[in-house]
Amino acid sequence: MTLNFLNEIQHGTNSGVAYKNIRLKKHILSYFAQNETATIAELSKEFNVSVPKINECISELIQDRLVKDYGKTTATVGRKPNSYGLAASAAYFIGVQVGTDSLSIAMINLKKDIVAQKEDIPYHLENNEESLKLICDNIMEFISKQSINKEYILGIGINLSGRINYRTGYSYSYFNFYEDPLSTYFENAIGIPTYLENDTKALSYAEFSSGVLTNEKDALYVNIDNGIGLGILINGQLYYGKSGFSGEFGHIPIFDNEIICKCGKKGCLETEASGRALRAKIIEEINAGASSILTKKFSNIEDIRLNDIILAAKKDDNLSIEAINYIGDKLGRGIASLINIFNPELIIIGGTLAKSGEYLSLPLKNAINKYSLSIVNRDTKITLSSNGEKLAAYGACLLLRDRLLEITELHLSKEAI
Repeated sequence: MTLNFLNEIQHGTNSGVAYKNIRLKKHILSYFAQNETATIAELSKEFNVSVPKINECISELIQDRLVKDYGKTTATVGRKPNSYGLAASAAYFIGVQVGTDSLSIAMINLKKDIVAQKEDIPYHLENNEESLKLICDNIMEFISKQSINKEYILGIGINLSGRINYRTGYSYSYFNFYEDPLSTYFENAIGIPTYLENDTKALSYAEFSSGVLTNEKDALYVNIDNGIGLGILINGQLYYGKSGFSGEFGHIPIFDNEIICKCGKKGCLETEASGRALRAKIIEEINAGASSILTKKFSNIEDIRLNDIILAAKKDDNLSIEAINYIGDKLGRGIASLINIFNPELIIIGGTLAKSGEYLSLPLKNAINKYSLSIVNRDTKITLSSNGEKLAAYGACLLLRDRLLEITELHLSKEAI
């Protein structure tokens, strides 16, 4: 029955009583997604629709197994009405984070509870068909181990770094060697509707939805990993831009240097303020004779990774501390520009490098004070996230669910009911 209702949503007419019923039911589901439960009277007041009509929709949604009767409320006076909410097992969504050195996969139910998760799956990202096929193999293996009917998995969201157009399903940075959208390749291979997402946007959406926002409607999420990504929240909504390519913060030409960025250009912020730049600086200093506890751990310094440098800094390794300080200063210069442009209420610094704590944040904040306008930055709160990439796969799941239920539309267009 769930699939029948979703089919009505996708293929129903754009006018008439049937369409209005579908829209009303969808808005009720969206309300439940954001408010957990409600009574018939509360829904009637929320949508300015008669009690009999709401009661009819709730009965149909229960029949479709999308809504559940949660029993009597705890009202202390009068007759206690029944409370209704989403049926968690009505639908499932899978999210996949494709990292440079590993994969993470998560599955949530309709109430956004994580029901299955597998992290740190060994994987090496390369732009070839073998690497692409390995993603599919891991997803199918993950699905095969779940005791859930495949038809109830309504979508798979796959996060990749670089330029992604989630509306068309094309990837312009990885696996772009097919004429058809990359999402079509995954969908054909796995047999479930698949959508692509930029990894930073998925991660930032999960962060923004995690409770870190209080009253903020305008916020930025800066993802500092090997590269630098940016998630933009404007008036409570994730901002994508014309083609979905917003947030290429790491490729602002901010430095006058001859370092060639991964994008092929020179002087990008990433060349001096990213995890890739940090690793390159550490290796360069060691090759020049600098001492570090990293040389005792690694016979081949090319094996050093970001987490190794952060761990070394926390063990008072001067080389690692100074290198992270350097990156923090350069990054702060870039973030100062963001503050001057967006005047945001909140900036969240996340990704692998955020785990270095004050070694990164102190020089970063000093640079922000130096390069941004004080009248603009005084109202911007800056905080470090401790989640790293842990929320990325969950963010992909959450985006699928919220787009299906049109979460943001509920607040923007109740008149459409």
